[in-house]
Amino acid sequence: MVLQTVDLSIVLGYLLITIIIGLVLKKRAQSDISSYLLGGKKIPWYMLGLSNASGMFDISGTMWLVTLIFVYGLKSIWIPWLWPVFNQVFLMMYLSAWLRRSNVTTGAEWISFRFGNAGDGRLSHAVVVVFALIICLGFLAYGFIGLGKFVQIFIPWELFSDFVPFDVPPHYVPHIYGIAFTSFAVFYSIMGGMSGIVWADVVQYLIMTVSAIVIAVIAIAALDGQTLNVPDGWMSPFFKWKLDLDWNGIIHEVNDKIKADGYSLFSVFFSMMLFKGVLVSLAGPAPNYDMQKILSTGSPKEAAKMSGFVSVVLLPVRYLMIAGFAVLAILHYDKLNLLVAGKIDFEQILPSAISAFVPVGFMGLLLAGLLAAFMSTFAGTLNAAQAYIVNDLYLKYYNKKATNKQIKTTNYVTGLLVVVISIVFGFFAGDVNSILQWIVSALFGSYVASNVLKWHWWRFNGSGFFWGMVAGLVPALLFPYIFSETLDLYYFPLLLLLSVAGCIIGTYLSKPTDDETLMNFYKKVRPWGFWKPIHDKVVAEDPSFTANKDFGKDMLNVIVGIVAQTCLVVIPIYLVLGKHLPMAITIGITIVCAVILKKTWWNKLDENA
Repeated sequence: MVLQTVDLSIVLGYLLITIIIGLVLKKRAQSDISSYLLGGKKIPWYMLGLSNASGMFDISGTMWLVTLIFVYGLKSIWIPWLWPVFNQVFLMMYLSAWLRRSNVTTGAEWISFRFGNAGDGRLSHAVVVVFALIICLGFLAYGFIGLGKFVQIFIPWELFSDFVPFDVPPHYVPHIYGIAFTSFAVFYSIMGGMSGIVWADVVQYLIMTVSAIVIAVIAIAALDGQTLNVPDGWMSPFFKWKLDLDWNGIIHEVNDKIKADGYSLFSVFFSMMLFKGVLVSLAGPAPNYDMQKILSTGSPKEAAKMSGFVSVVLLPVRYLMIAGFAVLAILHYDKLNLLVAGKIDFEQILPSAISAFVPVGFMGLLLAGLLAAFMSTFAGTLNAAQAYIVNDLYLKYYNKKATNKQIKTTNYVTGLLVVVISIVFGFFAGDVNSILQWIVSALFGSYVASNVLKWHWWRFNGSGFFWGMVAGLVPALLFPYIFSETLDLYYFPLLLLLSVAGCIIGTYLSKPTDDETLMNFYKKVRPWGFWKPIHDKVVAEDPSFTANKDFGKDMLNVIVGIVAQTCLVVIPIYLVLGKHLPMAITIGITIVCAVILKKTWWNKLDENA
């Protein structure tokens, strides 16, 4: 389907707005490095929350989630625990405040704050920079592929092929579109820094909210008086040992998709997700755009509020849209064009549904919003990559006395270099799901052990951190080739064991971090855990200091928060499906959770600031 003039005008109008935002905020961003990378820590927490939500409302993720609901129904609400989505709850309850108390600029700088700048502290700093750049490149390639697959539905390559002086194989067409639209995200990100990213994200969030409501209304109207032709169990979020969804006689190709995904033994899959998800969440945010938004807040209290706000503004809106498209796709499956290079690609459900069911005018609005969502994710990740290269490599090791002009030039050059590398990386990626599985299961798996221990164990040092990361990171890069037929999630325990071994061996083969660094960290961050020797030394110096005894309260709040967050996912799905009684029960559970958290979390924020 070729875009109509009014839709194309809306999309071009949005792209023009992004350019204006970059130009308007260019001067503010260039005033100093803090303004460029963190917005001067003066951006309101609710705007950072909207921006963070927009960054997570990306095209690639939305395509994936629409496919999940289409295939797995209500059971799909658990599969995003692969990320895990509930890491935002851990951040909200205590980890964002802990992170923000450090008052650093990047995750690598935080590592120096924890382990010091000498000896093994330098090793730990270096490995975090490497990990951060790998994960940023992975996310950039992930968004890049999703954008290209999305756009090719609406802008057929045949319109441009005659003007291109070389042949482009069909499976590389998405990459060409990805390059074209990436340039806009690169412009406002590099020009406007964090402030430019946040303002563009707020515009994007407003567009997406309107679009989500429109799609939900269209789906509800289309479903009125009809019954979805889906397998038994599709309407229930509960599951047994096996998935037991049989699409034979309905859309038999979906069974091949379920088999390829590897989720049939759903209880095993769920247990592994939960096990990995809790550990990943305890480790704190990965060194990407989420961490940079936390570090950009004005205080630890605002950091906690911002992380909580993300789930509230993201999930209901996003799942209105996702459920709406899934329902429309099931009702009118015969109208969808899912063939790509002669094969059915279920990741094409979202763009095909937009092409088939969204009216003129609203289509332009929705496309602008989804393009903006891509650019939000891309720009935020690009900003994080720039932060590590400029702050943790260039200024730390190469040019400590760089002028503001030199820093500005370095920001521009590194930004362009990262984009080029991520595009090359994207050309070697098979599809959205393959990159996603590698990032959340393999790469995050290598991150867990070192980053859980850094918060909670005083004896853990920079050498242990370094060898724990290396022992996890190297296998994470190799295992996809060694275990090519295995779901990445299933070799997470092996990654974890190797990483824990590296942590323990590295820690005890070197001396502890010096007392001054440990005492400074413990006093500022105030973590709970195994800190008694350091606590005793801090108390000897400052008898008024008290230990953090909130472990029980924090864990209770996490459990209540995860229940509430899951309800925020389920409510809009029930609304679109017309399941009013289950929706009312779920709303009731959400209200109870909110009342509990008002007393046990919100009212206690001043104490944790």
